[in-house]
Formats: sequence, structure tokens, C-alpha cells
Amino acid sequence: MTRSDLVEALAARFGHLTQRDAEYAVKTLLDAIGQALVQGHRIEVRGFGSFSINHRPPRMGRNPRSGQAVAIPAKRVPHFKPGKALREAVDQRTAELENLPRQPG
Repeated sequence: MTRSDLVEALAARFGHLTQRDAEYAVKTLLDAIGQALVQGHRIEVRGFGSFSINHRPPRMGRNPRSGQAVAIPAKRVPHFKPGKALREAVDQRTAELENLPRQPG
């Protein structure tokens, strides 16, 4: 699902929202999550999951073309950990899809 798919789904689900309002709502939510992560905060949405920042220490890597060693600096990366309800829902739904009879090609 892309951002525009999310906007369309939101506008379709809430008929009183225009496409522009739905787009603004999605942008506001994603900007708030991004800004909180930039400030080092952890975001927790009960039943969905949590966003946090992981620290990756510096390490030595290799240039795949030349095989030469390359120093990779330390960095902070966003991390998403799904909540229990989301994990269980995904597991249940994918198990149901796997058990559906397949139609020939």
C-alpha cells in the first residue's frame, strides 16, 4: 500500500472527508511520527506497534566490486516493532490465505 492508497482508503471510509482533507491527515500523521523520531522519541500505538531509533555502531565493510575494506560510520536508523494484535492478525490472515484452494493459472 502506498501513501496515495492510504489517502484513498481514508477518504472512502470517511465520506465526509474530501480527498484533500484525507491527504492532509495522512501527511500530518506521518510528519508527526517522523519529527518525533528525529527528536529521539519513541512512538507507541497500542494494538499496532512502536517506532523507535536503533543505534548501529561503526563497522568495517567491503566494496563488492573491488573487495577493498571500507569504514562504515555509526548511524541511527528507524525501527518498527509490530504489536501483539497486529502480529496475530497478520499471522492469522496469511494462514487463511495459504489454505485457500489455488485456481489453475
